[in-house]
Amino acid sequence: MTELGRLVYDEGLTAYDFGPGHPLAPIRVRLTVALTRELGLIRDGERERSDEHVVALDGCGLEGLTMVPAPRASDDVLATIHDHAYIEAVQRASADPRLIDVTFGLGTPDNPTFAGMHEAAARVVGASIEAARSVWEGTSLHAANIAGGLHHAMPAMASGFCVYNDPAAAIRWLLDAGCPRVAYIDLDVHHGDGVQEIFYDDPRVLTISLHESPRTLFPYRTGFPSETGGPGAEGTAVNIALPRGTGDEGWLRAFHAMVPALVEAFQPAVIVSQHGCDSHRLDPLAHLNLSIDAQRAAAAAVHELSHRVAEGRWVVTGGGGYALVDVVPRIWSHLLAIVGGQAIRPETTTPLAWRQFVADECGRSAPEAMTDGAHASYAEWSAGYDPADPVDRAIRATRRAVFPAHGLDPD
Repeated sequence: MTELGRLVYDEGLTAYDFGPGHPLAPIRVRLTVALTRELGLIRDGERERSDEHVVALDGCGLEGLTMVPAPRASDDVLATIHDHAYIEAVQRASADPRLIDVTFGLGTPDNPTFAGMHEAAARVVGASIEAARSVWEGTSLHAANIAGGLHHAMPAMASGFCVYNDPAAAIRWLLDAGCPRVAYIDLDVHHGDGVQEIFYDDPRVLTISLHESPRTLFPYRTGFPSETGGPGAEGTAVNIALPRGTGDEGWLRAFHAMVPALVEAFQPAVIVSQHGCDSHRLDPLAHLNLSIDAQRAAAAAVHELSHRVAEGRWVVTGGGGYALVDVVPRIWSHLLAIVGGQAIRPETTTPLAWRQFVADECGRSAPEAMTDGAHASYAEWSAGYDPADPVDRAIRATRRAVFPAHGLDPD
């Protein structure tokens, strides 16, 4: 029998840890899983199930998430994405963190070396591949690796807190397993440059990245509308570069003006999505102005799209997000609820036991509401183009760059 939702997780995934003071702190993953469990969304038998906080999504029962452990990817699997010389460099630094090799991006402030780095990063990859395997082989309709989404890692270089590129490895596994087409949707505030680079010339993979403009945010030199795919794959790289300060209305308008039409035209057999939540207005490393409610709405839209075009086959990863207590656990709990066929009621309060866990682990208070109380409304693109609006200009630039390649009207 096919499960509705699966979460690939165990405490081994929190070993991906660059050390004290680094923004990518594993506590955000632990807090997310703790909140998801306290809300009764994980079917692990540890507490009596309650549905008071959730409602079933259309066509879904109140099943919740089955949790399974994360395997570690082998070196051969890593080599489907990364150069052997790079893997060996990571292994050397993992064995002796005093070794710094900036040629491979190792030992930089963004990517400091740490003991066990290779094993920890390989486990993140293994978790995303296990999620992909679960979906492709029909064990689960949806599957998530919330510790994944390390989309900046390049074939021969660590970049942007990312050692190995787990979304790319999951996509590669799907292709090698016979999946004819994969759509990758990246909602992180930073451009999904590593995944785009790896599949830039592959017409079987559509990469869509909705991000803050690289004119104002890392990775700076990539993520412009003009990047549309290599020879024979024209139109399969899609970049929606939004201006600094974009809020819910503009971000959701951009999402709906681009993503559904392109994915429907591409007709993937599986959707893989990356849900970095660093576009939230409280995130310390970026400059967009989103609410939890907008991210929740986008996750629901991707879920609906997976059922409309891919028979529900949906592989989910986390990503960035550096408001470790106030934002990440809440957004990702909403996401995981949707993976499990549910939606957390917007008026839900965070469980008291979770707030106590935050106090014990972080020495601070936790938010009491599960959303920001925002409306997360937007105007459809069909309502008309405003040339004075920088968000509309960004949307139009991308539509004109890629829509014709898919037989779509850019205007």
